[in-house]
Amino acid sequence: MHRTTPRRLSALALVPLGALALAACAGPGSDGAASTSTASSSAEAPAATEAQARTPRIAVTYDGGVRVLDAMTLEEVGDLEIDGFTRLNPAGDGRHLLVSTTGGFQVLDAGTWAEAHGDHAHYWTSAPALLDVTYAAQEPGHAVHHAGRTALFADGTGEITVLDPAHVAKPGDAVVDQLTLPAAHHGVAVPLSDDTMVVSEGTAEARTGIRVLDAEGAEIAANDQCPGVHGEAVAAEEAVVIGCEDGALVYAGGTITKVQAPDAYGRIGNQAGSESSPVVLGDYKTDPEAELERPTRVSLIDTRDASLTLVDLPSSYTFRSLARGEAGEALVLGTDGQLHVIDPEAGTLVKSIPVIDAWEEPLEWQEPRPAVLTLDGSVYVTDPATQSVHAVDVESGEVWKSAQLDVTPNEISGVTGDVAAEHDHEHAEDEHAEGEHAEDEHAEGEHDHAE
Repeated sequence: MHRTTPRRLSALALVPLGALALAACAGPGSDGAASTSTASSSAEAPAATEAQARTPRIAVTYDGGVRVLDAMTLEEVGDLEIDGFTRLNPAGDGRHLLVSTTGGFQVLDAGTWAEAHGDHAHYWTSAPALLDVTYAAQEPGHAVHHAGRTALFADGTGEITVLDPAHVAKPGDAVVDQLTLPAAHHGVAVPLSDDTMVVSEGTAEARTGIRVLDAEGAEIAANDQCPGVHGEAVAAEEAVVIGCEDGALVYAGGTITKVQAPDAYGRIGNQAGSESSPVVLGDYKTDPEAELERPTRVSLIDTRDASLTLVDLPSSYTFRSLARGEAGEALVLGTDGQLHVIDPEAGTLVKSIPVIDAWEEPLEWQEPRPAVLTLDGSVYVTDPATQSVHAVDVESGEVWKSAQLDVTPNEISGVTGDVAAEHDHEHAEDEHAEGEHAEDEHAEGEHDHAE
């Protein structure tokens, strides 16, 4: 295994995309210099406007670009053109997203952030922009944010680039580590708070297990009993779940434990975790010969005892159907058009909320299908059939907002507009009094994205 120091990595991990960039990091007094040393900003930074409170935003991909919406009004605030099939990943700072494009992960500034001023914060918005910053990755795959770090996985090389998301728009400061696994594969890496990292093990032909590496890249635990490794989730107490074709692996307290599926082929390939729950939600498939299996059961993996519970649903679902609620509820968007709410502790279906019309999963995974996102206390559901987005309150069961788009939505992600640790925005003069500010009424949400 090869590990590179941050200083040596910073020049290697980035490629300029001057032709695609619209602007560098935006903000009051920003100098717009967030591009690599070989690229320059192609436009002036968008003007910033002060807002009364935090302004969450959601982003949906479509064939030809990314549409950015205000999460409260669902009104369009930006439309960014991008060629080809793109994927979205939260960068981890509450402001930026990482767009999987040809050549790497390109930074998208969603144009909403906060700046701490002593005992309060100022909130800002600007036009969304694709930045002239791309973290190079051959076949960019999973991007996992945890414990204040974001790990980018390059499927084509097995390279893992670890970022400090507080500096994601300033690549010279963002890259804190890099390591290269022994063989390229469709993999994943999960950074943990003690500077260890869970990484997948495999080759282009077969993925077989996971390893846990210390801060120097030395192996401290391993398990090769996980055929078809795919997906990840982090639960309460920093327990990590990795999916297998015959169950899952749980890494907790320095130990890797195998969770055996009740079927010889019981694939768990996509998971959704919550820091408020020790139970991880996963899919569950049992037919290895199916061209496209449409499962009607989901898995619940209790990381406290590595046990597995299967829950029957009234409909099938897809890999974009899994999410977690604000209180840790397990959420599954069914092909019956309903958002199914599961109590993860009891393993029971609590209620089903009608959101959209019934739909059928397309054969190709890249094709648009309804997707679900939890953000800031609400759940957002896309409907490609009607080119629409819906906001759902899980507690009340109400669809409280809907919006019509003029494009067909595919993937969905979002940002909270939270206080940024460091964005290096400078104000020439603060004209605002240090008085009372509107109370922030939004609770933090999180989204687990899996392929």
